[in-house]
Amino acid sequence: MNEAEFERRATEVLDALFEQIEDQLGDWLDIEMTGGILQIELPDGGAYVINKHRPNREIWMSSPKSGAWHFAAGADGAWRSTRGTEELTALLAGELAAASGRAVQLHL
Repeated sequence: MNEAEFERRATEVLDALFEQIEDQLGDWLDIEMTGGILQIELPDGGAYVINKHRPNREIWMSSPKSGAWHFAAGADGAWRSTRGTEELTALLAGELAAASGRAVQLHL
């Protein structure tokens, strides 16, 4: 994937995550997108930071629950961990569901 394609796809991912999380949990947490960086602040003080990492063409996520993650785009369009098989949307949805006690569905 070239840089322009990465930029387009990664921006779409961050925008979709922002919209879906805001719709499902906006009354419970603080979420904002600033300069292409998605920040999700939990009521307990923990925060997620999700951003594009252009040099590696990855999306990086810092989680207060599970630490640092790097995700690369697969041929199927899913963003999977560069160190395993975890999918960005499934991992984030699971952690937000556990933290909020609500069902959370994220899809790209």
